Amino acid sequence: MTSTPGIRFFFPRQTSLTNRGPLKSFIQKLIRKEGKKLSGLNYVFCSDKELLKINQDFLQHDYYTDIITFGYSGPDDPIQGEIYISVDRVRDNARQLGVSFKKELHRVIFHGVLHLCGYLDNKPALKQKMRELEDFFLSQYFRNPDFT
Repeated sequence: MTSTPGIRFFFPRQTSLTNRGPLKSFIQKLIRKEGKKLSGLNYVFCSDKELLKINQDFLQHDYYTDIITFGYSGPDDPIQGEIYISVDRVRDNARQLGVSFKKELHRVIFHGVLHLCGYLDNKPALKQKMRELEDFFLSQYFRNPDFT
């Protein structure tokens, strides 16, 4: 199997993430659809405890979260960043929302890259737009991963 250049997954926390090659291709298509280019993107799947420590150390936030995204490029530069995902939080959120772990994990994966594409979710209207985009890309991915 060939890997898509520019996107890497790291699993310090055991995570069930199948079909990684098609997922990487889809993420690249999402980035292109948003009018961006990709330089490099790392996804790190970790525990609640590990992500809480990152949240405290880098953002001075003392609470659990499902994702933290660090962008390392300017608005007009190709996307370069790291996305840290708490597998524990994703699993809990999936239970609370009544959705599968797989669906919630992919929602968070797309959420992070949408942040790197320039979308924010710090106000109600922006959060609603982010959710609409997540839903759109989730439906495209699970119905037609080869979308253009």
